[in-house]
Amino acid sequence: MEKILTNRFASLTELREPNKVIEQAGEEPIAIMNRNSVIGYFVPKAAVDIDGHTTATVTDVKSILAQRKAVMAPVNEYLKDK
Repeated sequence: MEKILTNRFASLTELREPNKVIEQAGEEPIAIMNRNSVIGYFVPKAAVDIDGHTTATVTDVKSILAQRKAVMAPVNEYLKDK
């Protein structure tokens, strides 16, 4: 069974009138369904907190990779001969 990541959903048929779908969404994401399967998500601009995100610097990425190196070592060792 597929997990739906939102409480709201719309069918492809409902997307014929996108304004109604957008109005129904409010500030929450909507799962787009086709024959009872999720084919995508509509995420309104209001649902994305752009101000809450920051861009990682090269130093930040190197620091995180250094911290994760011990965890990734067994995986890297396994993948060497693949």
